[in-house]
Amino acid sequence: MPETALPGRRGQAARNDVVILDAARQVFLVDPKAPISHVAERAGVGISALYRRYPSKEVLLCRLCHDGLRTYISEAEAAADEPDGWAALTGFLGRVVDADVHSLTVHLAGTFTPTPDMGADAQRANQLTRDLVERARESGRLRHDAVAEDLGMVLECCAAIRVDDQERTAQLRRRYLALLVEGLAAGGPDLPGPPPRPGEMNGRWRPS
Repeated sequence: MPETALPGRRGQAARNDVVILDAARQVFLVDPKAPISHVAERAGVGISALYRRYPSKEVLLCRLCHDGLRTYISEAEAAADEPDGWAALTGFLGRVVDADVHSLTVHLAGTFTPTPDMGADAQRANQLTRDLVERARESGRLRHDAVAEDLGMVLECCAAIRVDDQERTAQLRRRYLALLVEGLAAGGPDLPGPPPRPGEMNGRWRPS
């Protein structure tokens, strides 16, 4: 039985959680410094109901980003079942862009202290990404100078695209992902400058 289908008070709490998390994504995507009371107001729940689920804003921010990380891992694991390495990589990128994983996680970098569980999942995500890149390279379709760290930048570029209309945002993100994927394909001139070093972008996750 899905958690939101539970009867009674447990079911109501689960439904509140879904509403709270959706409201928090909307609020903090606009303003990461917004007070947690804005989340309660948008969700239509009392502040006490919110605090019962999330005792602090930092806990709520951590949950939002960890959910995004888990989505990323789930999509990368699904891509591992695709026998074609290039199709696995490009299909993975498309699904992560559609899931809008990076808009919020990058926006919230430095606003909370990642938990040990998040650190472990981040390592898992990094390994899965490296595996996808290696398989795509073995297929002969990926350019020789692309590295796993480049994928994060590609996904962030797509996540930065946002207009008032949600459907139009999705269309534009898919358009520019297609252009970026063409840049990842083998056969073009060498890329200028060195790629991101492993861990080079991690500094932004330190609380400011």
